[in-house]
Amino acid sequence: MRVSPQKARLVLNLIKGRRVEEARNTLLFTKKRVASTVGKLLQSAIDNANFLSTEKGLDVDLDNLYVKTAVANDGPRMKRVRPAPMGRAFRFVRRIAHLEIVLAERNRNGASVATVVGDETSGTRSAAPAKRAAVKPKAKAPAKKKAAGKKTAKK
Repeated sequence: MRVSPQKARLVLNLIKGRRVEEARNTLLFTKKRVASTVGKLLQSAIDNANFLSTEKGLDVDLDNLYVKTAVANDGPRMKRVRPAPMGRAFRFVRRIAHLEIVLAERNRNGASVATVVGDETSGTRSAAPAKRAAVKPKAKAPAKKKAAGKKTAKK
């Protein structure tokens, strides 16, 4: 989404850990511009849970769903140029946020059973969050010592 991740986190922190109905009501009355998009993403995650319960045969109770995690990560940045006085140019950055909402079902005793992910990074929905492999950077070789040069005698 075309908003800075910091602004998106303000709204996502409002709904984190709440039941789905409470989160929807909170988003309806939030005055931030991002709230409508987060509401659409939350509705998409609810629809995914409904799809899992009806089509895939998973036993998901929609009344017991809550927002397990809500994350806004930094996306690619668009670098733009703004005209400045005396023929100069100033660079500024337009930020993009990747939003992810994970819903889980609470039992009567409070433990979570199933998770459903709503992810706006690639437009796809999955049943569990994907893990990324860590890449180690290569170590630099130590610097070589310089050989001492011979001094020439003046005649």
